[in-house]
Amino acid sequence: MDSLDLLAHPIRLRIVLAMGGARTLTTSQLCARIPEASKATVYRHIDLLTSGGLLEVAEERRVRGAVERHYRLRQDRATISPETVSTLTPEDHRRAFATAMTALLAEFTAYLDRDGADPVADLVGYRQHALWLSPAELEELIGGLRAAIAPKLANEPGPGRTQYLLSPIHFPMEAPLPEPGV
Repeated sequence: MDSLDLLAHPIRLRIVLAMGGARTLTTSQLCARIPEASKATVYRHIDLLTSGGLLEVAEERRVRGAVERHYRLRQDRATISPETVSTLTPEDHRRAFATAMTALLAEFTAYLDRDGADPVADLVGYRQHALWLSPAELEELIGGLRAAIAPKLANEPGPGRTQYLLSPIHFPMEAPLPEPGV
């Protein structure tokens, strides 16, 4: 299975999201992060992600006679290449987008169901802005967002830090306006 096939499933995508920030997590910890999925389902998807090269075993420990594996995300494999994206059909894009939205909704629901969830105090935001941009302005905007986000991707878990899910989405809402005189 290639990275697209591996990531195009809501449970696998949630596992990958949970593993962000150089974390190592056990299957039990991942099951706790995805309580609506059975343990067997989470185990099966961890196995697929590991055999597909997106996760690797970072450490093994003996716990009460069993081997407990700690998994780590291979950041270099957890992306879809521009070459692959360029070959996607509209239906492939619909499927990938639906998967991303399903995972986003599941993560947001899990957050709201958590004891002590406080969207105001936690600065939760979900805003949409319709912008008129030229291709150059869009590239500038995307570059600015990437420049702001990229340094934070290397942050590791630690005291005072909380993992946040940031999901920038952008697409044209309509065809470009014609140039004057055309």
